[in-house]
Amino acid sequence: MRTFGVEEELLLVDAASGVPRALAPDILDRFGHGDREGFALEAEMQQEMIEVVSAPCTDRLDMLRLMRAGRRAADGLARDRGARAVALASSPLPVRPHVTTRRRYQAIAEGYAGMARTTLECGFHVHVGISDPEEGVAVLNRIRAWLPVILALSANSPFRDGEDTGHASFRFVAWHHWPTAGPIDVFPDVEAYRAFERELVATGAILDTGMLYFDARLSHAHETVEIRIADVCLSAEDGAALACVIRALVDQAADDWRGGVPPLAASTAAIRLASWMAARHGMRHHLVDPTTGTARSAGSVVDRMLAWAGPALRRHGDEDAVRHALRDIARRGTGADRQWAVHAKTGSIAAIVADAAETTQGRDRA
Repeated sequence: MRTFGVEEELLLVDAASGVPRALAPDILDRFGHGDREGFALEAEMQQEMIEVVSAPCTDRLDMLRLMRAGRRAADGLARDRGARAVALASSPLPVRPHVTTRRRYQAIAEGYAGMARTTLECGFHVHVGISDPEEGVAVLNRIRAWLPVILALSANSPFRDGEDTGHASFRFVAWHHWPTAGPIDVFPDVEAYRAFERELVATGAILDTGMLYFDARLSHAHETVEIRIADVCLSAEDGAALACVIRALVDQAADDWRGGVPPLAASTAAIRLASWMAARHGMRHHLVDPTTGTARSAGSVVDRMLAWAGPALRRHGDEDAVRHALRDIARRGTGADRQWAVHAKTGSIAAIVADAAETTQGRDRA
């Protein structure tokens, strides 16, 4: 079975006020280096966030266990400092982030100035194992048009800097200020993909390939494809379900490639528009059906995606659990819908953060 692992970026907030706090260096010092029980904690660009990295696994329940354990560990260390580790993809309350004092992050902050200094967005990255880069590029070609659906299902950032943005995923909007973020074209082979990477790095506008923030890319650190489009999910259960869907998309794409099935005929510009629609509305409105290029109800597009990935889901033993989980998201809403509901009930943005802190740990305050 194909391995997969996740990287969850969590927001570190004051337990009383909900305002982000620059606690990552302290938490990482106390956690130490290396894996612990199948996960690690790592620094990110801003000190107000921390990344939980799971070990590779093959089983859905193992993935869920690792995600829960990583969230619990990060939150426990944050609580020791009067804070919480919260799965929110952007800060609902205003904040002036503090760039992590590592040479790389300082160089990015210097090169990108105010844009880098104000970026505080928490994503959900899924690494899926591949046999070689050739398979990886073939997979990227065949999953690219489905990634806006993943964004819609994960949407969890409607409030930012004290305002309701009206977007289910404003993280997507903010993150796409970075010049390399977004969808990429279809590539005929690995060499064409690598040439594209070299072309972008050669401009001098980015430090290296680590700043190629594509929606999905070949990893330079692991033998994986890395899918980066999603918001961090409010609940670990939703995140684990989406990780399973993403693995199935990769597996089915590899099968299609070996079977001679060409990629869907979707332009990069059309995929960008489909992603914007997903970010704007989440699961509340229409999504673009990649098989037709036209807008349809969000639920029907999710069903179309599950139908395509169905053989891979069945092969992994995930089909029933994943279908149930995605139907549950469609029924009760995404993390963005929950944030909107809490705000409608309380009128308080701080209450959104407090509710999210409990939901991150699996405790539903509804």
